[in-house]
Amino acid sequence: MLDIKFIRENKDIVQAGAKKKHVEIDIEKLISLDDERLKALKEVEDLRSEVNKVSNDIARDQDSALKIQLIEEMRVVKDDIKVKEEKLKKTIEEWQKLMVQVPNVPDISVPDGDCDENNLQFRTWGEKPQFSFTPKNHIELMLSHDMADYERGSKVAGFRGYFMKNDGARLQWALMHFVEDHFMNKQDFTPMVVPSLTRREPFVGTGYLPQSEEDLYKTQDGEYLAGTAEVSTMGYYMNEIIDKKNLPLKFFSFSPCFRREAGSHGKDTKGIFRIHEFIKYEQVVLCEANHEESVRFHEELTANSEALLQELQLPYRVVVNCGGDLGLGQVKKYDIEAWMPSDNKYRETHSSSYFHDFQTRRLGIRYKDDDGKLHFAHSLNNTALAMPRIICQIVENYQQADGSIKIPEVLRKYMGGREFIK
Repeated sequence: MLDIKFIRENKDIVQAGAKKKHVEIDIEKLISLDDERLKALKEVEDLRSEVNKVSNDIARDQDSALKIQLIEEMRVVKDDIKVKEEKLKKTIEEWQKLMVQVPNVPDISVPDGDCDENNLQFRTWGEKPQFSFTPKNHIELMLSHDMADYERGSKVAGFRGYFMKNDGARLQWALMHFVEDHFMNKQDFTPMVVPSLTRREPFVGTGYLPQSEEDLYKTQDGEYLAGTAEVSTMGYYMNEIIDKKNLPLKFFSFSPCFRREAGSHGKDTKGIFRIHEFIKYEQVVLCEANHEESVRFHEELTANSEALLQELQLPYRVVVNCGGDLGLGQVKKYDIEAWMPSDNKYRETHSSSYFHDFQTRRLGIRYKDDDGKLHFAHSLNNTALAMPRIICQIVENYQQADGSIKIPEVLRKYMGGREFIK
């Protein structure tokens, strides 16, 4: 959420940012509503002040007749306060609904565009595999090696259900060990296993609600299932003041994840690339309220994910997301996409974003500077590794002419030293 003072003083910039993100928001209406809120708040505060002043006069005055008169007058004023408080409450509710819809202002380097097709390639790494045969897709490869069962997955879990089995399960467990070992060597990250079932507040705070409600699973108790460990990790310090000396705070968080994929009904309906239930490791950072700090950590987190793909020897590219492909709170975002031979294109495996104080303002995460002044921290997040999606690119890029699948060298120690899945 943006600061209303910032919105009022920079309404043209905020409106232009919303336009770049292809988000419809009436800033003039918001400011008009804020005027109403401030006016109604002053009226209520003035009446309360009057009641307090007269109450003190009543306590001091010895004239009983005057006391009765003043008490009766204050009864009328208190009734007026109740009416105005109810009006103020409704105004604040309407104001808050508009406030949480205002998108963050994207960085000037974010390209124009309305969807992921307009994202700009930033850099590439690795050589795409050259096959002397027609390569199979991950669906065929995993079925032929009995690594997955989609039919029984649908029988048990419904649409997009799946079972990982045999070397499919072993490969996923190997990847889990691989990414955990990688980040355990980074002493500045705090490892956490976080809840995937959370209250509404962390979702609103991180910007997933109210805009993305259709993509979330909701329980009968009013809680939600998260599609990323970012939600719970950001909620960890919700409504707290952090000691500045502890910044930056870096988390390596794990959780099961759930997404309805409501807007992707016709995309990747087979296999394990786009599914409702998966697991994910996430990098989350809280740092000082400084743009240069956010940019520095954004590049650092992105480099961490690139290092994992390089160790797996998967060719990939990094793209800068256009305005229309940014979420409500993101200032800037990179997508990392690994090569998918069956599609003859790169497909997303990681996302890396920074938000300035958009999330922390909603969540009430602050710190005191050296002068004792409170600031909202800046936040960032980036996928460390999501599974089983990454297995799609691994089996396709490492398939051999004889039908076997070569195991990436960095994973072999987790799979009994084997070199191939046969």
